[in-house]
Amino acid sequence: MTWSILARDPATGAFAIGITTCAFAVGASCPYVRAGVGAVSTQSMTNRYLGPAVLDGMARGLPPAAAIEGALAGDEGRGVRQVHALDRHGRSAAWTGGNCVEWCGDIQGIDVSLAGNMLANKAVLADTLAAYHAHEALDLPERLLAALDAGEAAGGDRRGRQSAALKLVSTEDFPDVDIRVDDHLEPLVELRRLLGIWRRDRAPGLLTAPRKADPSGFVDLDAIEAGWKARGVTLRFRR
Repeated sequence: MTWSILARDPATGAFAIGITTCAFAVGASCPYVRAGVGAVSTQSMTNRYLGPAVLDGMARGLPPAAAIEGALAGDEGRGVRQVHALDRHGRSAAWTGGNCVEWCGDIQGIDVSLAGNMLANKAVLADTLAAYHAHEALDLPERLLAALDAGEAAGGDRRGRQSAALKLVSTEDFPDVDIRVDDHLEPLVELRRLLGIWRRDRAPGLLTAPRKADPSGFVDLDAIEAGWKARGVTLRFRR
């Protein structure tokens, strides 16, 4: 019921996932990322336990194929599952259960993985990958959106469209980007709009927020208030 693209930026080690489907709130159940470990999407008749289990396996050093195999071993519904994963070495692997609805399948590569089920045709994944490679100059989030747009133009989910999500993790224990469109007539259009707001309102603050390199973040009250004042905001901290 979904197609997704996992990508790794070899220059920074960041992992990102772009995903869309004709089902409600795909971002709440399918995409998983973990800094320094990898990215996973669990699709079709989604089993949310598979994402963390595959990431745990890759964190222990298992290659993606073995991590997926281990996670599925105790799942009696593996025939209706689709899972794909990408690790910190750029290796990828996928499982598409024998009972998944056609068109279903995957494309694997170095630093990229695609998988989908219940798609209009196999061109959805092929065109998604082609667009990903054609937009190397874009930053990773925009590159994934360009790729998904191409897959949508090729037919996308055979049932239509409803939700989409984008996740990216770099160095922290939580995503830098985690934006979701849960229910929209044009989820990829809306996701692009939200990414623009993230670029404007959220991305600048990541440099001064608490993080591993600076656990407290920027806490100079006078400087923060000066920034507010420059933007016409009259708020003040208590002292």
